[in-house]
Amino acid sequence: MKQNILDELKDHIKDFTSSERRVADFIINNPSEVTFDTINELSKKVGTSTTTIMRLASKLNYSGYSELQNEIQTFVKQRNAPQARLISNMQNIEEDQLWNQTVRFHMDHLNHLISQVDHKELEEVVNLVENSNHIYCTCVQSGLPVGQYFFQNINRIKGNCKLIIADVSDWVDEIVNMTVDDLLVVISFPRYAKRIKDFAMVAKEKGVKVVVITDTYSSPLVDYGDVIIPCDSKSLAFHNSPIPAMVTVDYIINAIAINESHKNSSRLEEVNEILKRINYHSK
Repeated sequence: MKQNILDELKDHIKDFTSSERRVADFIINNPSEVTFDTINELSKKVGTSTTTIMRLASKLNYSGYSELQNEIQTFVKQRNAPQARLISNMQNIEEDQLWNQTVRFHMDHLNHLISQVDHKELEEVVNLVENSNHIYCTCVQSGLPVGQYFFQNINRIKGNCKLIIADVSDWVDEIVNMTVDDLLVVISFPRYAKRIKDFAMVAKEKGVKVVVITDTYSSPLVDYGDVIIPCDSKSLAFHNSPIPAMVTVDYIINAIAINESHKNSSRLEEVNEILKRINYHSK
């Protein structure tokens, strides 16, 4: 059976030069991040030359960096595949205690979230939301409930927020109109969607402010964020859990709503009057 790329790197570590070992160590500790890096981006992160990376690939019998990166991408996909995650997590699950374990699991993660997320970063997000001309939110799959929750409530308060589901909508048509006065909120968890990464990259190039809500600082989206909000997406089963990100977004919504109320904004009242007039809600 063929070794995975991380085991291959570990087994050959003694054959590498010190600079090659730095590259190998970075890949071992950040495989998800490397899946999207060009050879130039990886060399800058590690602090070495592209020639060193090419030599490392050659010593592992790869034709070049592209083939090495393909192996890393295969490893990350297999490791993050739902079935693989479920099998791994099932070792710690007691079926008769699943409800208690689920609640305790999320309580622990939310307690960790308090120390994980810098309050100053959250305040920066609130400031960007309040002062941006237009707010765009993009997400896919497991990030979708978080994005929808953010969009629905921020747009209800501000009226200038748009949801762009990256694997359904053609964001290229949207981004041509974005300016430095706009904000893009990017929400993505493993396995990270390439269309979202590309969206964030082009937005950053245009000078659009970018807020990234993702699972860890090793996420490939971190390179494009002006503000990074890490929200652990682990679950007891196979899926990415949106709960820490939901709580984080809920804070942002609360802060915006309170700030708007201090400005005596009548938008919420006007929206509510229209809903009442058309009998939107059941009695």
